[in-house]
Amino acid sequence: MTAIETTGLTKRYGEQTALEDLSLTVESGEVFGFLGPNGAGKTTTIDLLLDFVRPTDGSATVLGYDAHAETDAVRDRVGILPDGFDLWERSSGYRHLEFALESKEGTESPDALLERVGLDRDDAERPVGDYSKGMRQRLAMAMAVVGDPDLLILDEPSGGLDPHGIRTFREIIREEAADGTTVFFSSHVLGQVAAVCDRVAILDDGELVTVDTIEGLRERSGVGSRLIVDTPNTGLDATILTGIDGVTDVTADGDQVRISYANPAVKAPVIHRLVESGVSVLDFEIEEATLEDLFAAFTGSDGDPSRNRPEATAETERVGTPAIDGGAAAPEAVERDAEVGR
Repeated sequence: MTAIETTGLTKRYGEQTALEDLSLTVESGEVFGFLGPNGAGKTTTIDLLLDFVRPTDGSATVLGYDAHAETDAVRDRVGILPDGFDLWERSSGYRHLEFALESKEGTESPDALLERVGLDRDDAERPVGDYSKGMRQRLAMAMAVVGDPDLLILDEPSGGLDPHGIRTFREIIREEAADGTTVFFSSHVLGQVAAVCDRVAILDDGELVTVDTIEGLRERSGVGSRLIVDTPNTGLDATILTGIDGVTDVTADGDQVRISYANPAVKAPVIHRLVESGVSVLDFEIEEATLEDLFAAFTGSDGDPSRNRPEATAETERVGTPAIDGGAAAPEAVERDAEVGR
């Protein structure tokens, strides 16, 4: 069963297009990265999958259910950490967890959930209005994993986290995936995506640019890694290396030679060819192609996916407010949210 499948999914707000003809398949059990700049349409896509907004055109299924017609079935099986989520300021973190457990009929221990995300029990007894952004993110993640969801949807989950918190979130994502949970991970932080994802989709200006593994993106983009060789020899004839299969570019600048390659197996032949040609090799280092390089290659941008652009959204069109457990933002709203399938 596919975890997520969209066909021609489109959302327009008047003359503005937030998402255009998105056709995408996320396989069950994979960690799928949804990469793009702020305003590229990532959150709009998530809102459509969870029926917070309705599509202008196209369709989507989540865990085999129609995202629009079978919303309750979807939200019962999905754990959500949305971007810009709401928490009830006067309620404690512990009460939020209890509420999530009640809503999802979860059997986890609140204390175990707190330990998993790195929140102290003392902090959990304080009102969340006193929390830092990082603490809110930790609490939100704890609520998202309640009830062993079949699918985790994480929208910019690392915001406000320190390096330790980011490592903790990576561990949780890997643990959930190891248990068979599908993780749909939206981010503009390239390093976060590369660290945990099996495949990556690049979204830009509301349109899907490409989908592949990180290695597949490297191969298709032609953006290779670089071998930088330090040598006392100057005026190197670059043609001595260009005949090696897998070498894509050679530049000599003073006492350094930069060799770009698509196949990492060429490093040894390159060094051997240099020595064989009488070039002294004092030292060398490797510069791996970054996800920024790949992003720039596929989008024609400057490689900075954190750049801001306005996203065409209309809050008044939302069927519900994005919140941690699939819809309910405040413990005091249990009955109201139950009535609307949240």
